[in-house]
Amino acid sequence: MQTVKMVVTGPFNSGKTAFIRSISEIEVVSTERKISLEVEKVKETTTVAMDFGRITVDDDLVLYLFGTPGQKRFDFMWEILSEGMLGFVVIVDSSRPETFREARFILDTFRAYAPTPYVVAANKQDVPEAWPVDDLRIALKLDPAVKCLPCVANDKEKVKAILLELLGSILQEIETGDKS
Repeated sequence: MQTVKMVVTGPFNSGKTAFIRSISEIEVVSTERKISLEVEKVKETTTVAMDFGRITVDDDLVLYLFGTPGQKRFDFMWEILSEGMLGFVVIVDSSRPETFREARFILDTFRAYAPTPYVVAANKQDVPEAWPVDDLRIALKLDPAVKCLPCVANDKEKVKAILLELLGSILQEIETGDKS
């Protein structure tokens, strides 16, 4: 059986935990803790170390999903979680342009850890103030070859579509040995 490790990363409150929870076939291993900083109390809890979920694609292939913490003070976990990853998803909150610069920084950081395939998930496309995917692509200064896909992290089918895109890129890279 082949296992594929994927990392799900992005800024604080971008939807990483919801993304993994919506698709994992197991109860997600989570390190959620109550938020203590007043400026971050846009939600009750936050990931402080990692989330972990699993998806069985078929008898020969299983995906392991590792979600990173989004708060900068826990960024020491990013490199640890990226060890052995074959691809990653950068989740961006399309409705919060003030986080786009941080999302770009996170994308560049993970590219530096390993030149693996990745996709950008434009999350919260169901929110009225969400930026369209094409505008988000421009704001993040993404190369036209980078897949930037619409996402609603609580929608299993949207999450599945994003993971299949990434898996396709990973399998293509494995078959061809292409590290582009």
